[in-house]
Amino acid sequence: MAEPKKYITSDDLKTHNKPGDLWISIQGKVYDVTDWSKSHPGGALPLLSLSGQDVTDAFVAFHPATAWRHLDTFFNGLYLQDYAVSEVSKDYRKLVAEFSKLGLFDKKGHGVLLSLCVIFVLLATSVYGVLRSDSALVHLLCGGMMGFIWIQSGWLGHDSGHYKIMPTKGLNRVAQILTGNCLAGISIAWWKWNHNAHHISCNSLDFDPDLQHMPFFVVSSKFFHSLTSCFYERKMNFDAVSRFLVSYQHWTFYPVMCIARINLFAQSIVLLLSKRKVPYRGQEILGLLVYWIWYPLLVSCLPNWGERVMFILASFTVTAIQHVQFCLNHFSSTIYLGPPTGNDWFQKQTSGTLNIECASWMDWFHGGLQFQIEHHLFPRLPRCQLRKISPIVVELCKKHNLPYNIAPFWEANVLTVRTLRNAALQARDLTNPVPKNLVWEAVNTHG
Repeated sequence: MAEPKKYITSDDLKTHNKPGDLWISIQGKVYDVTDWSKSHPGGALPLLSLSGQDVTDAFVAFHPATAWRHLDTFFNGLYLQDYAVSEVSKDYRKLVAEFSKLGLFDKKGHGVLLSLCVIFVLLATSVYGVLRSDSALVHLLCGGMMGFIWIQSGWLGHDSGHYKIMPTKGLNRVAQILTGNCLAGISIAWWKWNHNAHHISCNSLDFDPDLQHMPFFVVSSKFFHSLTSCFYERKMNFDAVSRFLVSYQHWTFYPVMCIARINLFAQSIVLLLSKRKVPYRGQEILGLLVYWIWYPLLVSCLPNWGERVMFILASFTVTAIQHVQFCLNHFSSTIYLGPPTGNDWFQKQTSGTLNIECASWMDWFHGGLQFQIEHHLFPRLPRCQLRKISPIVVELCKKHNLPYNIAPFWEANVLTVRTLRNAALQARDLTNPVPKNLVWEAVNTHG
């Protein structure tokens, strides 16, 4: 005779939400993932952020069907007594299953091969131009070309962190190190750590690292209360320096984006030199060393310091386009405080994201970010499939009266700058405002 099932309530489950005592529920079954969090390929943070609740939607979003067979290893014999599924979640899970049956998660097209060929040709052209030409203009164009190479390698690095862009896991790892660490100087380990947290906690002010840019930028006045970052595990102090910089953030946004790459370099190095567990740390460090050998060496081949600085600025400035694109998708969207919740996964992903309207022939420019809503809902889906499923997602949003936010590229820029400006003006209106100079008065008197 089978033993009767043992049940716990959602309130009981919520108490198991800390390191050393980490439980989750998937389809009503309760799993103890305390030990697994130390080995979880996506890192411990996603499990910790969603701990103590049902995480079925997040699980199906990030894991292939083969992952289900491993769950019983962590089953603790308990079931969730008040487990319920919303109509939105039912439809969402049906879509994931349908896309799987259609093989959409496995159909990657030929975009990866084409991108790799383009990157190789442009890199060879840029190096040839630096070494063989005496023209300052040619050197400037080669610098811009290098920035474009970094953008395209960034798309491949991003994709390889979500799904296999190569035939095997080993080759995928090689592609990650080459396109991220070796070619662009950015640790793929840092990218995955940061990006997984962003996807899980989309637009949470204290959990999503992609909104935590103090002291340079804030998207909400809530940052004025010196929030604590659950990602960086430190307080984001809104002091006099932060207030001054934020007060001008709608003016400094694009200039800062031109040097934002420096922050990615620094974040990569800090992570790899930290005591935090980093998978394949040796490979990561070796990849960065390759970058910091070939790029400075190439720059040193230029005839004088003026052209060297020009080359670096050109490459950084072109890459700023990608940094701006990252911000457009989320800065002007709905934000919230606190940890992510598993019972409104679909709603949080759609409300916290903005798509960019563009023609299909411009898909190469946006690298999949133009379908950011679809990407957040189906992060394992190759970007070549995002346009195909977009109408289905639109209909599902309409059915459940949920937002499907989309704007042309230039309008998205306006929305982002407007968000930054609103927060900047609020920073000036605090009890102790930063003195307003005449330029600020002239520009902002009429709103």
